[in-house]
Amino acid sequence: MNGAFYIGATGLDAQQRALEVTANNIANINTPAFKRSVVRFASLVTPALDSVDALTEVRGSRSEALGGVSLVNAARIWATGEMHLTGNNMDVAIDGNGFLELLGPNGRTFLWRGGTLKMNADGYLATADGTVLKSMISVPVGSSEIAIDREGMVAVRIAGEPEVRQLGQIELVMVKDSEAIAEIGGGYFEVSDPSAVVSVLPGEEGGGQIMQGAVEMANVQLSDEMVTLLLLQRSYAASAQVVQAGDQLMSIVNGLRR
Repeated sequence: MNGAFYIGATGLDAQQRALEVTANNIANINTPAFKRSVVRFASLVTPALDSVDALTEVRGSRSEALGGVSLVNAARIWATGEMHLTGNNMDVAIDGNGFLELLGPNGRTFLWRGGTLKMNADGYLATADGTVLKSMISVPVGSSEIAIDREGMVAVRIAGEPEVRQLGQIELVMVKDSEAIAEIGGGYFEVSDPSAVVSVLPGEEGGGQIMQGAVEMANVQLSDEMVTLLLLQRSYAASAQVVQAGDQLMSIVNGLRR
């Protein structure tokens, strides 16, 4: 079989997957705290065949084609996005590399880069969908003017009390190996190795500080993604032309046999 078909096919597959990654970046440009991904490619090289037996062994399988390009993975870029001030006291963002820990279902621990908080039915601070902060900050009934300082201390003013009441501190965590972080949707992440997660106080060890009344925007630049999209489309078209050229060669060969 003409190797051009397989070489072109590997290129088409790699570029298609890269297009999907870029399209996902663009689709989430307005998603708070979204982190863009970039693709990594690797060349495929046919191993040397030292004998006729080796050639016979691989003939007829996909391995005989093996040249071209392959997509290795899609690496997430963890750079902090732009901070957008909202003026809403229930919005929080992290000005740094840390995460907030959440208590998920069945004892799972999620990581979160911030967003809009609310009080759940039990009075605990939680995300908009009700997932509770692992810090377990309980807000008394009748509280008002919730304040969260840059060190994560939460305070409220309660009717009838002259002084503000301190409710506790929201801690941050850092992940030693960013490759261990997996996105699970809804702006949440999960770590495959819990030992890679280290608790830090806001402002320490690069974890950053908590910003109240702000939301972190996606770290996606539309102009960069559009340029990448155009390049990938051209590469996809080039791989398609390789397949077309292989088809034309096969057509010529078939004509010679007749």
